[in-house]
Amino acid sequence: MAQFMVSCSQISINRKMKIIVPMAGIGSRLRPHTLTLPKPLTVIAGKPIVQRLVEDIAAVINQKIDEIAFIIGPIAKGFPANTQDTLLKIAAELGAKGSVYIQEEAMGTAHAIYCARESLSGPCVVAYADTLFKADFRLDTNADGAIWLCKVDNPSAFGVVKLQDGFITDFIEKPKEFVSDLAIIGIYFFKSGEKLLEEIQYLIDNDLRENNEYQLTNVLESLKQQGLKFIPGTVSAWMDCGKKDPTVDTNKQVLGFEYAEGNDLVSKDLVLKNSEIIQPCFIGKNVVLTNSKIGPYVSLGENSVVNNSIIENSLIQSSVTIINANLNNAMIGNHAIFNGKFTSVSIGDYTELT
Repeated sequence: MAQFMVSCSQISINRKMKIIVPMAGIGSRLRPHTLTLPKPLTVIAGKPIVQRLVEDIAAVINQKIDEIAFIIGPIAKGFPANTQDTLLKIAAELGAKGSVYIQEEAMGTAHAIYCARESLSGPCVVAYADTLFKADFRLDTNADGAIWLCKVDNPSAFGVVKLQDGFITDFIEKPKEFVSDLAIIGIYFFKSGEKLLEEIQYLIDNDLRENNEYQLTNVLESLKQQGLKFIPGTVSAWMDCGKKDPTVDTNKQVLGFEYAEGNDLVSKDLVLKNSEIIQPCFIGKNVVLTNSKIGPYVSLGENSVVNNSIIENSLIQSSVTIINANLNNAMIGNHAIFNGKFTSVSIGDYTELT
């Protein structure tokens, strides 16, 4: 199984299903947690966000994925040197070839996809890696294209679509008056990656920008005007990982889904000393709990130690030490040390509050 890193200049042809994952943003809204780790690699209930995303897409596609192509930012913009290896491993675990591309400069959603143009052939799913979803539908890969949608209470905050006879007829960005409550969640299927690339190439060649960026929405509108028909794929849950509070809530929802499906996410080597766990929870390997109560809805990463604490509804990464704490709605980064009685905290990697 070949795994490689390529520049934006190489071109090849492959007709099998692919997933394209633009994830070059620096995740500034989730700081301090993204100062040392790209947002899509933040671990939710034991798995990085991007891994859960591609696994859920693979389940909806219901066929073998040939390649997963990731578009990341450069090391100079905060992407660790080992990001490539982590992403290639995620692809390999799904039995797919992994490719990693670098978007040196943020120039819009369509430009990010363009950086992976070697992989834009045959059927492909494009998925922006700052969201998770829960869906029961199966993708009709015979359609020209599909757009994942979710019913929302406040459509004026989102890009939405209108439907007629089972097809998408209009794209409306943040409508001031109600036209639809079906929001676009940032996941798209294209039957022809070549056609998608052709339209993006046209934008770039003619320097057709919106707010100084090359936007995928313009590509979608052009494809629709040319007669391509997009079908909806409506999800039952759409989970945001943009800021701290929504990310903690996403952890809660994912833990609930995993528990409902009968998945035990508590490591067998957990050491419990006068402590209890209230499900659902994720507890990683080599964790020691002393005089503590954990849960419900807590993710606690591997190699962590918790003493004399009560923790619920919180997302805690790996190699963390927590002492004398009462935490709810907390998010704590890797290698952090926390000793205190704050409640709703958000502290990044290697932070010490003692």
